[in-house]
Amino acid sequence: MTFTDSVRRIVPLAWPVFIGQVAVLAFSTIDTVLVARHSQADLAALAVGAAAYITVFIGFMGIVLAVSPMVGQLYGAQRLEAAGDEAHQAVWLALGLSVLGSTLLLFPYPFLWLAKATPEVAGRVQGYLTALALSLPASLLFTVYRGFNTAVSRPKAVMALQLGGLALKLPLTAALVFGVPALGVPELGVTGCGIATACAMWGQVLIAWWVMRRDSFYAPFKLFGRGLHAPHRAALKGLLKLGVPMGAGILIEVTGFSTMALLISRIGTVPVAGHQVATNIVSLMFMLPLALANASSTLVAQRIGAGDLPDARRIGWHSLAFGVALSAALGAAVFVARDGVVGLYTANPAIAGAALPLLTWVVLFHIADAIQTITAFVLRAWRIATVPMVIYAGALWGVGLGGGYVVAFNLSGATPAALLGARGFWAASTTGLVVASIALTLFMLLVLRPQARPAA
Repeated sequence: MTFTDSVRRIVPLAWPVFIGQVAVLAFSTIDTVLVARHSQADLAALAVGAAAYITVFIGFMGIVLAVSPMVGQLYGAQRLEAAGDEAHQAVWLALGLSVLGSTLLLFPYPFLWLAKATPEVAGRVQGYLTALALSLPASLLFTVYRGFNTAVSRPKAVMALQLGGLALKLPLTAALVFGVPALGVPELGVTGCGIATACAMWGQVLIAWWVMRRDSFYAPFKLFGRGLHAPHRAALKGLLKLGVPMGAGILIEVTGFSTMALLISRIGTVPVAGHQVATNIVSLMFMLPLALANASSTLVAQRIGAGDLPDARRIGWHSLAFGVALSAALGAAVFVARDGVVGLYTANPAIAGAALPLLTWVVLFHIADAIQTITAFVLRAWRIATVPMVIYAGALWGVGLGGGYVVAFNLSGATPAALLGARGFWAASTTGLVVASIALTLFMLLVLRPQARPAA
């Protein structure tokens, strides 16, 4: 099996994931662009509120996504009914986590304290997060649909619904942020973004349920016919055993950025608005290695389930090489065009001036981000997530977030002009990603040696 053969297997699974994930990211891009044109205070509230929501949602999403490698291995072994039951257990897990997550969003006081939000910003954050508390159950249930379909090589089914959700999200957000006086729709600002997201996500879940009931592809999995399967202690324990370190690893990765937003907001609304723009740009870029990682993980898990371990190893290494090459090209292109890219987000020269210096690191940042993402996903296909979680904690929290705090602030939390502010956070975050990418690659070398037998 050559490198070209592996790429031909990866690309058909990766491109629908890429488009679907871009559609998901476009939710926050739409929010950022529209709110930036509404008011600076709303944009600051979006940065804080989005950081809080991502902190809650991403960790729980990571736990639920344990369904994907589990189903992938069962699908590769042609144990289809067992794969269907795994999806039902993931639904129970999603419902349970929704209760906890929505409660955290309804009472976001720790996030407001960490951000030292002004009363004006805090009120807007609470309105936004209240709407997203209603959206969280739908988001986690859709994660089950996404994880299951990705595992059985049906990414186009996920992509179609994600594009449909985006088609609803765009006009609804515009109407709710700015208001439609002729229709009696009030101007809601950042809270309107949250309401639009909730409507789009519940629409996606309802259509997903309808599609899976009617599409004959899903019949062999026995997903319907006797209601939601009763929770199985052993199955839920298996999901949690893999999902908790997966979710913790993803949470560490994401909170490295979300906590940056909360801390940078202490400096002022302009620096955090610039950070929000730069974060959205690199998040959009991240969709490329994320798509490759999802496709690679699916193929690796299926080959493990089929008992073809040499092919599983080859796909893992070939996907890493492919991802590095594409990410280097994309990072260089964005660096060269960074003035124009930032201009698409904001016409405010102060916000643009705050965002542009943060993209100095974009090439190295993106390559390191691609390496750590693909290696982590390949390891998850082997049901290995604990060691990557530990690596993330040291590299992204320790080096990235901790190092960023040291160079951005003094220990009292003040912001002397001589220190680096938001640029210090981004420099340290890039360093942390480089450390994580090196450590995960070395660990994958150890795990995927032909004589090694990775633990399930």
